[in-house]
Amino acid sequence: MGKGGDGGEENMAAWLVGINTLKIQPFKLPSVGPHQVRVRMKAVGICGSDVHYLKAMRCAHFIVKEPMVIGHECAGVIEEVGSEVKSLVVGDRVALEPGISCGRCRHCKGGRYNLCVDMKFFATPPVHGSLANQVVHPADLCFKLPEDVSLEEGAMCEPLSVGVHACRRANVGPETNVLIMGAGPIGLVTMLAARAFGAPRIIIVDVDEYRLSVAKSLGADDFVKVSTNIQDLDDEVHQIQKVMGSDIDTAFDCVGFSKTMSTALNSTRLGGKVCLIGMGHDQMTLPLTSASAREVDIVSLFRYKDTWPLCIEFLRSGKIDVKPLITHRFGFSQKEVEEAFEVSARGGNAIKVMFNL
Repeated sequence: MGKGGDGGEENMAAWLVGINTLKIQPFKLPSVGPHQVRVRMKAVGICGSDVHYLKAMRCAHFIVKEPMVIGHECAGVIEEVGSEVKSLVVGDRVALEPGISCGRCRHCKGGRYNLCVDMKFFATPPVHGSLANQVVHPADLCFKLPEDVSLEEGAMCEPLSVGVHACRRANVGPETNVLIMGAGPIGLVTMLAARAFGAPRIIIVDVDEYRLSVAKSLGADDFVKVSTNIQDLDDEVHQIQKVMGSDIDTAFDCVGFSKTMSTALNSTRLGGKVCLIGMGHDQMTLPLTSASAREVDIVSLFRYKDTWPLCIEFLRSGKIDVKPLITHRFGFSQKEVEEAFEVSARGGNAIKVMFNL
């Protein structure tokens, strides 16, 4: 079915067809099933994983073997609902959770559906993503946005979900002093989430002065600029602890390098926690014996689960403001798609690059 599903214009999408090659081409949608909805995309953000796929046709152990529609941070407007859908109507504005779990495996039944091995996740090979005019998606993974939450903010629920899930995994609360390694998009949303969960003091660490200034403007209590040199580790740990001014209860490594994880482990108090979010390096050399002697718990996370309602409530209530994170906006043309990914890949002053469709 080459049409958008309603006999209207042809549905188009941004296809990853090769290294550094994106093409806007037709994207055929299935007909809407009884428990599905068809959504007209309005806001789609670029994630670091999207850039990885573009640059290398792979991200971690996921490899792109055939052309794939890119994008998974998204929100839009309902255009068609399946016969059994009761929770949504045409015209509703929704944020989409991008992963469809099987619902039958031990992980799904045990409440950890994010670990489902049969997960079908937007723009994770071989599943197509959402940088398209329209997509078809399960209704129960489309979350209605309140009037005062924008579609762009709705699309930001996906990265924000990582920070929310991390804070839940690490049990962040009003007595948790937090260290965050990395002031990129995930470091910043983790910082915003930690504050919303009640963390009284948050220190953020990065190598980039500009990103640290952004973190400070978004509410970090203080920051420490570090180097990439492992020889500086001990001095930087001392400096981080001094700037915190009290015990570091929980550290989040939003980078995932040997040095950042080692810094997090060595900075955290006896009996504290370190949560690994970033996936920078597959292999790391870490001071585990020292961490073990201090009973530092190491927790990890993969994506998120049951986060959209809380993210939307944080946005609605004003506890979290993600709008300053959206630094660049582009339309949906061949030229703009290419330019948007270039801007995102360059980094610099780009935090979140957003498409307005």
